[in-house]
Amino acid sequence: MKSNLLTLAVCGLLFSMSATSLQAYAQRDQASAKDEARITREVRHELLMLPWFGVFDYIAYKVNGYEVTLIGQVVRPSLKGDAENAVKHIEGVEKVDNQIEILPPSPMDQRLRMRLFRSIYEYPPLQKYELGVQKPIRIIVKNGRVNLEGVVDSEGDKKLVDLRANLVPGIFSVTDNLQVVPN
Repeated sequence: MKSNLLTLAVCGLLFSMSATSLQAYAQRDQASAKDEARITREVRHELLMLPWFGVFDYIAYKVNGYEVTLIGQVVRPSLKGDAENAVKHIEGVEKVDNQIEILPPSPMDQRLRMRLFRSIYEYPPLQKYELGVQKPIRIIVKNGRVNLEGVVDSEGDKKLVDLRANLVPGIFSVTDNLQVVPN
């Protein structure tokens, strides 16, 4: 009889402990969704504030709980480490997976970058995108191949940027990954 009462008491205690654990786990999940949204905002802010992050660099990120994955391409090798360090110090970030590619130094690619910049940003209908410190159209050149990343205001602007990029001599291919985000 005593052993049955003891077994029932232990089972009741285990049940109440598991119910409490489930509630704590559910609260932790809710808190992690809030934390994930906060981390996402802070990662974006920190990356945009990097001093050498320019029009020829592209950095994107994914936040999964308390882990941040950095992807993209940069011209300066130091920018890869700067991005990781900036994100690593955000409260709540437990791990940073830095998959940013450092573009190979190439005089030909550098000349193409400058020609592309002038062709796109100095063209009167697209000059509105030149305003501000952070340019919305990113020009990534690797071995003569161009990726256009970022955002534009309309489908017409997207087509115009693609056309202007394809007019630059010496380019092997242009991949247009621009997103249309109306104001």
